[in-house]
Amino acid sequence: MIRTRKSHGKAWGRWPLAGKRLIRRQKVKSISSQFDFILPPDLPSTYEDSVAKIYYHITLKEKTQQILKIPITVISYVNLNHLHEYKVPTIYDMTKVCRFSEEVVVFLRTYKSFAPQQFVPFEAIISNEKNVFITKIEVKLIQKLEYNVSSGYYNAEKTVCKSEHLDIQNVARLTCRFDKMDPNIYALVLDTLNRATSQDAEVLKPAEKKLQEWEVEPGFYSVLLNVLSNHSIDINVRWLAVMCFKNGVDRYWRRNAPNAITDEEKQKLRQGLLTTPILSEPVAQIATQQAVLISKIARFDCPTNWPTLLPDLTSAMKAPQSLLQHRSLLIFHHVVKALASKRLIEDKRTFQELTNSVYAFILNLWHENTECFLRHIQEGASTELITEHLEKALLCLRILRKLTVFGFKKPHESQDAVAFLNVVFDRAKTSLECRKLLKGRGIYPLELCEKFIIHLTKVALGVLSCHPFSYVPLIRPSLEFTLYYCFTEVGMSLTYERFTIQCLNILKGILQCVEYKLPKGNEPVKEPIRAQAHQLKWEVLDQRTVCHMCRHLVTHYFLLTADDLALWDAEPESFATDEAGESWKYSLKPCTEAVFLELFHEYRSVLAPELVSMLASLQETQVSPDDLPAILNKDAIYNAVGLAAFDLYDDVDFDEWFTNVLSKELKIEDNNYRIIRRRVCQLISHWCGVRASQSLRPAMYTALLEPLTRKGEDPAVKLAAAEALRSTIDDFNFDVEQFAPFAPHALSALYDLLVECTECETKMHVLHVVSYVTERCGWVVARGGGGGAGALFAVLPALCLHAAHHHMLRAAALAALVHLVKALGECDPSVRPWVLNVINESTKLSEPAHVYLLEDALELWLAVLETSPAADQPLLQLAHNLYPILEQSTEHLRIVVYIMQAYALLCPEEFFTGAGAKCMSLLDDMLSDMRTEGVITVLKMAEICISVTFPERNAFLGVKVIWPTLIRVIHCLLEGDDLPMVLSVQLCLLSRVILISSDLFYKVVQEAAVGLVEYSSDPVKVLTRLLHVWTEKMNLVTQVERWKVVGLGLVALLTTHNAAVLERFPAILLNLTEVLNDVMKMEESGNYVDALLSPPGSRPASPLEGRGGAARWEAAEDCAAPNEQQLTAHEIRRRRFAAAHPARALDLRAVTHHQLETLKTQVGPETFDRLLQSTDKDTIKQLREYIPL
Repeated sequence: MIRTRKSHGKAWGRWPLAGKRLIRRQKVKSISSQFDFILPPDLPSTYEDSVAKIYYHITLKEKTQQILKIPITVISYVNLNHLHEYKVPTIYDMTKVCRFSEEVVVFLRTYKSFAPQQFVPFEAIISNEKNVFITKIEVKLIQKLEYNVSSGYYNAEKTVCKSEHLDIQNVARLTCRFDKMDPNIYALVLDTLNRATSQDAEVLKPAEKKLQEWEVEPGFYSVLLNVLSNHSIDINVRWLAVMCFKNGVDRYWRRNAPNAITDEEKQKLRQGLLTTPILSEPVAQIATQQAVLISKIARFDCPTNWPTLLPDLTSAMKAPQSLLQHRSLLIFHHVVKALASKRLIEDKRTFQELTNSVYAFILNLWHENTECFLRHIQEGASTELITEHLEKALLCLRILRKLTVFGFKKPHESQDAVAFLNVVFDRAKTSLECRKLLKGRGIYPLELCEKFIIHLTKVALGVLSCHPFSYVPLIRPSLEFTLYYCFTEVGMSLTYERFTIQCLNILKGILQCVEYKLPKGNEPVKEPIRAQAHQLKWEVLDQRTVCHMCRHLVTHYFLLTADDLALWDAEPESFATDEAGESWKYSLKPCTEAVFLELFHEYRSVLAPELVSMLASLQETQVSPDDLPAILNKDAIYNAVGLAAFDLYDDVDFDEWFTNVLSKELKIEDNNYRIIRRRVCQLISHWCGVRASQSLRPAMYTALLEPLTRKGEDPAVKLAAAEALRSTIDDFNFDVEQFAPFAPHALSALYDLLVECTECETKMHVLHVVSYVTERCGWVVARGGGGGAGALFAVLPALCLHAAHHHMLRAAALAALVHLVKALGECDPSVRPWVLNVINESTKLSEPAHVYLLEDALELWLAVLETSPAADQPLLQLAHNLYPILEQSTEHLRIVVYIMQAYALLCPEEFFTGAGAKCMSLLDDMLSDMRTEGVITVLKMAEICISVTFPERNAFLGVKVIWPTLIRVIHCLLEGDDLPMVLSVQLCLLSRVILISSDLFYKVVQEAAVGLVEYSSDPVKVLTRLLHVWTEKMNLVTQVERWKVVGLGLVALLTTHNAAVLERFPAILLNLTEVLNDVMKMEESGNYVDALLSPPGSRPASPLEGRGGAARWEAAEDCAAPNEQQLTAHEIRRRRFAAAHPARALDLRAVTHHQLETLKTQVGPETFDRLLQSTDKDTIKQLREYIPL
């Protein structure tokens, strides 16, 4: 509806807000109402030049025809809500006299600028001081168009939407105002919050929607704050209010956020959040959420916009009221936690200043409360009194941890920080003693005490990781502390698991710390403190102590507990699942194993003989299957030997050990011996890549397949055997031929295990092993797999159906299916319809599961195409899914292009008359935004389009499909700015077009010239410039095969009767001579032959590059060789396609000779001689070595 004229004219749009008085009914003092609408999405920007002008304004029109206008600016595609200069309220006012002669003042207020589809709020205020009776108003959104053109004048007005005549006392379309606390508004919000806590969905949903609408209303959060401050309101309602408030801060507190909370309201909220009702919140859960809420605001505003926050909280912490002090500490803790998480340099500096100002006060408060709760515990005081001081001490400790770790550059330079760190371990010892006294006092005080102790260890860990040099004075006390509580019977009696994990993590951190290790070799120590730390570590951890620690870790911490065995019996699959990632931070067994490894790496020379002697002691006597303690001890030692495999390379002969001991233990079928069978499988997994000879591999495969195929074997043992099998196959020295006899049994056993498993995670693990087997072994093993591979094919549909809502399991199934299809060289006909259906569902962007399955589905799609001997309708229909994937992003561009290549070789006509043409058009549109790699990929795809064989009726279909791309290529060549690698493909693409039809080439040049002002849209000028770039930059083509094709394209132009070509005759001959010098080789007979026509030692260039490395390409007649059965249908098609490549099929010397002779006939001998004479003599001399002229 907005229009600009061709010559001079103007166009504008108006959206008047028409307010008119209808009936005199009720006397009111003033009316303040908000209206809003959303601008159309295609609205053009505000614009003005000498030709046209577009501008906008909002109009308030009263019945007396007095009009109030506010001009606004519209900027397309820019959200102006976050720009404060555009959010300054602009007020226009007018004074009018109604027909009853009373004076009414009308204001209209909105913002300055908007964007299409942006929310446009505006407010009409009618100041009714003279008691005019107004009862109803009418709101219209009017679109007005007015323009002048040469054909005449046009003026039109259209009402886009219209509200009903609304009664002022019940205005449903007007939004609520929360700026001033109206009791009715407060009641409305409170009622909505009440309904939002209902369990009835019909009541709950509308209330939630209304709260969501109010999130952007000014004053809404002030109402929520009032609800929070009223302790008499229901807890659930106040909980919902604080959650709404917190979410609103996340979304709208930033100054640049859309619909951001105004600065005025923010100021009111900040003041209200530190009032006594908030700081005296009786409900702990609500108090915590309020503290988090305040901390979120503090992260934005403190200290710049909220300088009083920390002083006010500090003052509140000094208050005599216990609850007020506790809530202030809670808020201060969350504020410090939020500020400590900021990482900008200026923010860190501000936090350090905060630390210096409050550290001493918090430290003293911590000492006071710690002394109180320790004294109360020892004196047997009431649980409530102990809990009160313990909670405060814990909060102070949490604050001190953040301040100490993040508030100092060097904590050891602060006296207060050093004083605090020096008492950490003493407080921990005392607290552990008091913990015993709290048993029987209830769960909560005991949990609080344990948290207090854990946070003491967290202080040590934090300083160790962030300030290792500041931690040096604590190395000795922390090591002695850990040795006592983790490696002595007396100390261990006082501990609990979480505390033990923390202590062991401190030990691991000290052992692992790079700053505590001396430089390797003879490099001098630059920092004396580094040498001091190293010396302290070695003084505490002497040889005797380290050996004791090793034995204790193995014989105590590595032993399977009664709980472990109970879990194994109840849920063997869960027990067998390995804990990965950083589980050593939170779980005891991974933690002890990580500490053992660090200790072993650091003290290998001491511990290797110790562990070997422990292993030797096991060989002295045979462990009875009934002796469970002995079995558990053996399992622990085996575990240690497996973990330390790399460090025991020279100390353990694994071949002998496996042959004489381990292989025999795998055959013992007693139930208790399942522990050893599982551990032996894990030993094989650890040692196969360390020290297991090649000759031992068959015996290892046999040993692992025995528990895998044994009926009634424990699932945990089978899973360990499957993982060990994967490790042996994943080894660098894996020999496919050596594994071939075992493949059928392995696939069959894995199929049985897949069926037996019940947990999705376990099935994923087994499918992962299946993928490894099929990927590493290939067609040789998979086709000899008997019923294993076929059975796996059969079970996968049922598995995917079972995992309909477990997308990661479905993804694992697709990955395994990819490898099965590739290995077998075909897709089983019985499951092919299901496979195509899965690919279709997984590659449809409308399906939610595509987020998880798309990548694997594309790989499966390509595998099915590569193994399909012919195309069928379902496969062709599937191709329509490619376009949306390409349109969404270039993330999967490479694999999608590979799929398009496979379609192009399989069914070129069907593909490029349908989905392929759309995809090529989209790729052409995307070229301008692609990087070099993407451009080359697309151009190679275009080269395939014109290189595949089409039926006679559609001989030029490929050229038609890539026609826009050819025009784009010519435009790029005219500019001559592309990189050599791109230029090479561009020239090769045009050369392929010339070899198909020179007439098509000239037609492309003619269309490319249209609209090129610098060439006057003259095709001759365009061709002249194109040939100039071609001949001048042709030597940048480095691949000899592409160079030959580009040369063939040039020589093909010589006989096209084109004067522009003949003008470049000398340059063309020069380039052809250079190509011939590289392509021709002399045989023993002294004759020159085209080297690329010879049986290749390596494949010729082809657009089908990128997958599977440099696969060798053989001529069509070679495809019947004995190894053809190893090739997929796609590979055979690729080789035949490569055999027809011009660089392989055409003799450059013969073509050049033929073209020159034809040119001589066309132009006559005299003209031809003149052309030769215009060419450099050296060029002619070199050319005559290959061609008689």
